[in-house]
Amino acid sequence: MGAEEEQKGKQANEQPRSHPITETEFLTWKRRKDADASARKAEAARRRAEDIAAGTVRMNGREMLLHEPWVFDNSQY
Repeated sequence: MGAEEEQKGKQANEQPRSHPITETEFLTWKRRKDADASARKAEAARRRAEDIAAGTVRMNGREMLLHEPWVFDNSQY
């Protein structure tokens, strides 16, 4: 049984694609994928900014430097 299953698996892997993808189809898919990723990232950044403004999350160092630069003012010392 094991040898028969291996043989079937090899045959399935060796079969050529019935519909090869064209360069245009790939580029369309890639643009859509990149746009979706960009939209998700922008939405996450917008929600993070809203949460920071509301004070519901802690800021990291970069965010604190951008929003409250007076915290890093060493002229007093």
